Amino acid sequence: MSLAESHAGQGRVPDGIPVRGRPRSEAVERSIVEGVMRLLDEGVPLSELSIERVARTAGVGKATIYRRWSGKEDLFLDVLRAAEPPEPALPGTSMRDDLVILLEAARQRGLLNRQSAILHNVFAQMKSSPRIWEAYHANVVAPRRRTLTDVLRRGRDNGELRADVDIDLAGDLLFGPMLVRTVMHPDASLPEDLAQSIVDTVLEGLHPAAK
Repeated sequence: MSLAESHAGQGRVPDGIPVRGRPRSEAVERSIVEGVMRLLDEGVPLSELSIERVARTAGVGKATIYRRWSGKEDLFLDVLRAAEPPEPALPGTSMRDDLVILLEAARQRGLLNRQSAILHNVFAQMKSSPRIWEAYHANVVAPRRRTLTDVLRRGRDNGELRADVDIDLAGDLLFGPMLVRTVMHPDASLPEDLAQSIVDTVLEGLHPAAK
């Protein structure tokens, strides 16, 4: 399944996906993001996705793109945000529930990566572009990590975790198994109950001792 097909339409960004910029420019920005998706679907390597080529494909001038994105890295980050499932809303009812939602989102991203050959290739190519890879980590991966840390810290403060738990280590224990299955072993099973199983297994060892 191609990147565009996975979003219900060749080269189309799904409705509701936010793109940066002034509200009155949303249609223009959407056409630019769709233009990048279209080029990726056609097999254009990431290294050849110049602003000039994107502008021609989207039917806009280069200045139109530069008014909205500072460069190729920022534009590509918004394309990836449009390609991936949106970040989940956390109910905050309990640490366990929030953790399950975060891990389920990671499972869904893993499934999408498997289903979309073009998205898989884009991530592989992105690793060869240090600037884009660093920007992706700073603007996408790091905020996800902060959200996880906030959930765990709140759980520790509420007594859902032992007071001596290392928050960073706990985050690695929780997300490690999901990353192994989605990244290191792309053929590994990703069952629907995987997020719940990982969270409950890890928390069993991190809960405060019963008094």
